[in-house]
Amino acid sequence: MSQLMVLLAAQPGKSSGFEFIFLGLMILVFWLFMIRPQAKKAKEQKKFIENLQKGDKIVTIAGIHGRVHKMNEDNTLEMEVSPGSYIRIERSAISMEWTANLNKPAAAAKK
Repeated sequence: MSQLMVLLAAQPGKSSGFEFIFLGLMILVFWLFMIRPQAKKAKEQKKFIENLQKGDKIVTIAGIHGRVHKMNEDNTLEMEVSPGSYIRIERSAISMEWTANLNKPAAAAKK
Protein backbone atom coordinates (compact mmCIF):
# COMPACT_ATOMS: atom_id res chain seq x y z
CA MET A 1 0.00 0.00 0.00
CA SER A 2 2.80 2.41 0.88
CA GLN A 3 4.51 1.69 -2.48
CA LEU A 4 1.32 2.80 -4.30
CA MET A 5 1.27 6.04 -2.35
CA VAL A 6 4.92 6.66 -3.21
CA LEU A 7 4.18 6.10 -6.93
CA LEU A 8 1.21 8.46 -6.87
CA ALA A 9 3.18 11.13 -5.00
CA ALA A 10 6.06 10.81 -7.46
CA GLN A 11 3.84 11.88 -10.39
CA PRO A 12 2.55 15.32 -9.37
CA GLY A 13 1.90 16.58 -12.93
CA LYS A 14 -0.51 13.85 -13.96
CA SER A 15 -4.25 13.94 -13.28
CA SER A 16 -6.90 11.53 -14.37
CA GLY A 17 -9.41 14.14 -15.52
CA PHE A 18 -11.70 13.20 -12.65
CA GLU A 19 -10.96 16.53 -10.98
CA PHE A 20 -12.19 18.45 -14.01
CA ILE A 21 -15.36 16.38 -14.28
CA PHE A 22 -16.03 16.85 -10.56
CA LEU A 23 -15.44 20.61 -10.83
CA GLY A 24 -17.79 20.81 -13.82
CA LEU A 25 -20.49 18.90 -11.95
CA MET A 26 -20.11 21.20 -8.93
CA ILE A 27 -20.55 24.26 -11.13
CA LEU A 28 -23.60 22.71 -12.81
CA VAL A 29 -25.25 21.86 -9.48
CA PHE A 30 -24.49 25.35 -8.15
CA TRP A 31 -26.08 26.91 -11.24
CA LEU A 32 -29.16 24.65 -11.11
CA PHE A 33 -29.89 25.17 -7.42
CA MET A 34 -28.68 28.71 -6.75
CA ILE A 35 -28.32 30.98 -9.78
CA ARG A 36 -31.19 29.81 -11.98
CA PRO A 37 -33.97 30.05 -9.33
CA GLN A 38 -32.77 33.50 -8.24
CA ALA A 39 -32.77 34.77 -11.82
CA LYS A 40 -36.27 33.35 -12.37
CA LYS A 41 -37.57 35.00 -9.20
CA ALA A 42 -36.02 38.36 -10.16
CA LYS A 43 -37.67 38.14 -13.58
CA GLU A 44 -41.08 37.43 -11.99
CA GLN A 45 -40.63 40.35 -9.55
CA LYS A 46 -39.81 42.72 -12.42
CA LYS A 47 -42.87 41.57 -14.38
CA PHE A 48 -45.07 41.96 -11.28
CA ILE A 49 -43.91 45.54 -10.69
CA GLU A 50 -44.38 46.47 -14.36
CA ASN A 51 -47.98 45.20 -14.27
CA LEU A 52 -49.06 47.27 -11.26
CA GLN A 53 -51.91 49.68 -11.91
CA LYS A 54 -53.66 52.46 -10.07
CA GLY A 55 -55.98 51.07 -7.39
CA ASP A 56 -54.13 47.77 -6.83
CA LYS A 57 -53.78 46.66 -3.22
CA ILE A 58 -50.13 46.25 -2.28
CA VAL A 59 -47.91 45.43 0.70
CA THR A 60 -44.36 46.74 1.06
CA ILE A 61 -41.43 44.68 2.29
CA ALA A 62 -41.73 46.70 5.53
CA GLY A 63 -45.32 45.47 5.95
CA ILE A 64 -47.15 48.68 5.05
CA HIS A 65 -50.52 47.99 3.41
CA GLY A 66 -52.13 50.38 0.92
CA ARG A 67 -53.31 51.02 -2.62
CA VAL A 68 -51.44 52.34 -5.62
CA HIS A 69 -52.48 55.96 -6.14
CA LYS A 70 -50.03 57.17 -8.78
CA MET A 71 -47.19 55.61 -10.77
CA ASN A 72 -44.25 58.01 -11.15
CA GLU A 73 -41.68 58.00 -13.96
CA ASP A 74 -38.71 58.00 -11.55
CA ASN A 75 -39.27 54.36 -10.51
CA THR A 76 -41.38 55.37 -7.52
CA LEU A 77 -45.08 55.32 -6.80
CA GLU A 78 -47.47 57.05 -4.45
CA MET A 79 -49.27 54.70 -2.12
CA GLU A 80 -52.45 55.62 -0.29
CA VAL A 81 -52.19 54.17 3.21
CA SER A 82 -55.44 55.71 4.47
CA PRO A 83 -57.97 58.02 2.80
CA GLY A 84 -56.09 61.19 1.90
CA SER A 85 -52.70 59.99 3.24
CA TYR A 86 -50.05 59.23 0.63
CA ILE A 87 -46.46 58.08 0.86
CA ARG A 88 -43.90 57.82 -1.90
CA ILE A 89 -42.06 54.49 -2.11
CA GLU A 90 -39.68 52.78 -4.49
CA ARG A 91 -41.30 50.20 -6.74
CA SER A 92 -38.70 47.67 -5.66
CA ALA A 93 -40.01 47.97 -2.06
CA ILE A 94 -43.22 46.13 -2.95
CA SER A 95 -43.37 42.53 -1.78
CA MET A 96 -44.67 40.24 -4.49
CA GLU A 97 -45.39 37.35 -2.08
CA TRP A 98 -47.21 39.41 0.55
CA THR A 99 -49.21 41.27 -2.08
CA ALA A 100 -50.25 37.97 -3.66
CA ASN A 101 -51.34 36.65 -0.25
CA LEU A 102 -53.31 39.84 0.40
CA ASN A 103 -55.13 39.60 -2.93
CA LYS A 104 -55.66 35.82 -2.83
CA PRO A 105 -58.78 35.84 -0.57
CA ALA A 106 -60.36 38.54 -2.76
CA ALA A 107 -59.76 36.46 -5.88
CA ALA A 108 -61.16 33.33 -4.23
CA ALA A 109 -64.31 35.18 -3.11
CA LYS A 110 -65.04 36.37 -6.68
CA LYS A 111 -65.19 32.79 -7.99
